[in-house]
Amino acid sequence: MFSSDFMRVLSERGFIHQCTDEAGLDALAAQGRVSAYIGFDCTADSLHVGSLVQIMMLRWLQKTGHRPIVLLGGGTTKIGDPSGRDESRTLLGEDAIAANKEGIRRSFASFLGFGEGASDALLVDNADWLDRLGYIPLLRDVGAHFSINRMLTFDSVRLRLEREQPLTFLEFNYMILQAYDFLELSRREDCRLQMGGSDQWGNIVNGVELARRIDARQLYGLTTPLITLASGAKMGKTAQGAVWLNPERLPAYDYWQYWRNTDDADVGRFMRLFTELPLDEVARHEALEGAELNESKKLLASEATRLCHGAEAAAAAAETARQTFEEGVAGADLPVREIPRSALEAGMPANAVFQEAGLCDSRGAARRLIRGGGARINDQVIESELYTVGTHDIGADGRIKLSAGKKRHVLIQPA
Repeated sequence: MFSSDFMRVLSERGFIHQCTDEAGLDALAAQGRVSAYIGFDCTADSLHVGSLVQIMMLRWLQKTGHRPIVLLGGGTTKIGDPSGRDESRTLLGEDAIAANKEGIRRSFASFLGFGEGASDALLVDNADWLDRLGYIPLLRDVGAHFSINRMLTFDSVRLRLEREQPLTFLEFNYMILQAYDFLELSRREDCRLQMGGSDQWGNIVNGVELARRIDARQLYGLTTPLITLASGAKMGKTAQGAVWLNPERLPAYDYWQYWRNTDDADVGRFMRLFTELPLDEVARHEALEGAELNESKKLLASEATRLCHGAEAAAAAAETARQTFEEGVAGADLPVREIPRSALEAGMPANAVFQEAGLCDSRGAARRLIRGGGARINDQVIESELYTVGTHDIGADGRIKLSAGKKRHVLIQPA
């Protein structure tokens, strides 16, 4: 049993996979305030649900009285993390990295409290120190502590080589720079803990060992388990793409629907990880079955959406879903896609419209949906693959409602 609130909460809610020294970290967290960080490279202008376990871990760190540090990889993004990849990432330019940094800042706005207080979150950019590193001093002072033999055993390197995929010298240096990040944050911010996904274990251990060798300082590392769906699929990906956290990339209603569609077997686990519901309440929901479990999924969706988008957006999404599914009307917050009125006047094949609306990832998939009877326009089943969508389908509200199955709906707005 852990003595610190931080380690106890993480353990009870299922966040802990590996830790360099559980007893030591627990004692440190019980003694006083701990600063801990997680790094996020700037590869897109929003984070997605695949990063949510790490974000929630930072949130619990803050809620238990400690200081979270969000490290934006303005420097490491210029290299690209090879972990879990079969090929090199596309290298981004300075302007793209800067735009992505700003977007990622917004991803954290509703999850963490930033400020100047002792437990307020801090946001830093590793470009502040990595861009200033001299190559020869880095090789001499840091590179000397890394064994090539050991580096070749890390999954990010070993798996790429086993699959005979190229690994550039640029990427090979990534783990050295990430370890240096930990050393630098230890010196600058008294940061004692690095957290991350299980694929970052080797990189985190490197940082712990580097600080011990250079500064004779005890640091700690903690990773979360790989989160997959009950189906075995990777979390955060759908046929329509990533489940983004920023509302500019994914409306709150779509975000709510993602959680509402959770598999029965995942409800309790996701309540522990992605909401702040008390564990006794989570246990009660886990015992439910059938139609009762649908109410649990709605609660999961509303609580997860509240944390990401706010209580008002969560309530609006839930009400839109209620109107759509229980009253059969188009709720106000259904996602809207614009299609030129001229295209509708000329007539568009139904499969093209469903793809354009994001309900299917290809025209072939849309044709299969129509053949299976799962495609509807204004709540009427499309009987033929040859159906043409046109201005005659525009309803009294000036829009066309598309439905794929019972749970996914989009409004088409003629533009």
